[in-house]
Amino acid sequence: MLIKEFIQIFRDPKMKAIIFVMPILQVLIFGYAVTLDVNHINTGVYDLDNSVVSRELIARFENSGYFNITDRIEYSRQIRELLDRGEASAVIQINKGFGSALRAGRTADLQLIVDGSDSNTAGVILDYSAKIVGQFSQSVLINRFTRINGAFLTPGRVELETRTWFNENLESRNFYVPGVIAIVVMLITLMLTSMAVVREKEIGTIEQIMVAPITSAEFILGKTLPFALIGFANVIVVTFIGVFWFGVPIRGSLLLLFFATSLYLLTTLGIGLLISTLSRTQQQAMMSAFFFYFPAVLLSGFMFPIANMPQVIQWLTYLNPLRYFLVVIRGIFLKGIGPEVLWPQMLALALLGVATLWLASKRFEKTLS
Repeated sequence: MLIKEFIQIFRDPKMKAIIFVMPILQVLIFGYAVTLDVNHINTGVYDLDNSVVSRELIARFENSGYFNITDRIEYSRQIRELLDRGEASAVIQINKGFGSALRAGRTADLQLIVDGSDSNTAGVILDYSAKIVGQFSQSVLINRFTRINGAFLTPGRVELETRTWFNENLESRNFYVPGVIAIVVMLITLMLTSMAVVREKEIGTIEQIMVAPITSAEFILGKTLPFALIGFANVIVVTFIGVFWFGVPIRGSLLLLFFATSLYLLTTLGIGLLISTLSRTQQQAMMSAFFFYFPAVLLSGFMFPIANMPQVIQWLTYLNPLRYFLVVIRGIFLKGIGPEVLWPQMLALALLGVATLWLASKRFEKTLS
């Protein structure tokens, strides 16, 4: 069965491309696309004051590295036109009298108009803007204090010293690329195994297997081992790309990563085989695999925190193997932690893997009978 599966997989050139080329392309595409970093924000400026102070504030926005001043607005109606066409994500409006209010020691108002259709980007823009304006306001207060009290006196202030562990530069790619590896491995192994048994039904070789002197357990092993080896090969390739192409650090043990991957593959292969034994055609098996795959990704914590989900949905995620493997692979890559911390996730993967393979084996026995 093992030799037969390898021959059947590699005799098709298209299947070779799907197995080895598609994971590489997916990691490269997702590695660049899946990021929450917001930089080079196209910004319009509507400066009605046009004073030295207002120009200094605009220069702070432009020199921050987050905002690109792309439009100088002359009429108020241009604000809506820029946001409607998507040519700008934010508009800074400085009203007349901004500079004189600051010189007189009064509060000066500044308006930031943000395109809120993308709530995540809008929130990041507001955070960046609040930080820039806060630093500018602090410098104004310090200058005013020194003018009043003399150059030798400076106001007391609190300085926050921060230290970020595990992802020092706060690059979202370091967080998402290990998750992409887990998702790609699930997709490949799930799609291949979900069509393993049903393909035998369609091409008419299931009867030969029925009369062959093998048990259902031997049949399941013969069907899963080739795809498990392919899964390991994909993990090695996409991990190499993540580390050496995207620069994602891997601080933990590679042996632990491969051991956890073997537990993860138990679940994905078991679920794929279970789908294959329940399906009548390869098309039905493929659709069933996708119906499992997309909810598994959405309910894994890859894009949305599980803690923010409703309580019922959080309970449902405990049946999702991707939830546990994401914790393991991110812990190994970024934190360098070991089995003394990750053992609950690996135990859950082992239990899910044994359960799904047992169900697939029982279902195949019913198919034979």
